[in-house]
Amino acid sequence: QFNLGVMYARGKGVKQDDAEALGWYRKASLQGMADAQYNLGLMYDNGRGVPKDPAEAARWFRLAAEQGDADAQYNLGVMYAAGQGVSRDYAEAQKWYRQAAEKGDAGAQYGLATLYARGEGVEQDDAGALRWCRKAADKGYAEAQYSLGLMYLHGRGLAPDQVQAFLWLSLAAAQGHREAGKKRDLLAETMTPAGLAEAKALVAGWKPVK
Repeated sequence: QFNLGVMYARGKGVKQDDAEALGWYRKASLQGMADAQYNLGLMYDNGRGVPKDPAEAARWFRLAAEQGDADAQYNLGVMYAAGQGVSRDYAEAQKWYRQAAEKGDAGAQYGLATLYARGEGVEQDDAGALRWCRKAADKGYAEAQYSLGLMYLHGRGLAPDQVQAFLWLSLAAAQGHREAGKKRDLLAETMTPAGLAEAKALVAGWKPVK
């Protein structure tokens, strides 16, 4: 049933049909399949094959999240942080972000970092923000790379470091993050030739952590 849902959703071997995909996902979801519950949540969240319904999306994400689905845990965290489909609750956001973050989900790691930075749902903690932001940045998550670059630029939670700031801002900019590109270019104007050369070498040699 789940596989049929995927086939209809993607138009693989059958004509693409969101309504049919929805029906098959629902049947598999009612049997407790987490992947189907997650996909059903996505369809309600995006309004595919059914009117957009954030509350219904949250309901299905929760069922998948409670079975340990990291994608569903992350999405549920986003919904609690934004108050979308559920009442805004940063403590709940923190709970679901953390579960997904500990499974290696970069989006959840960055979400958790932002909660630590702002003191939402957790005690404000620059070190905690840095730790989780770095994990997401190391995986190649552009927004986390930008934030980490700013932390090094302004010395938040660590000592200021122009070379590291240039590295992370450059990596974010390479993924299309405009603000990162602007800040990197401004930073480059203040760096020594040796520091700039070192930073560029780090950018060239960087590889994401899997």
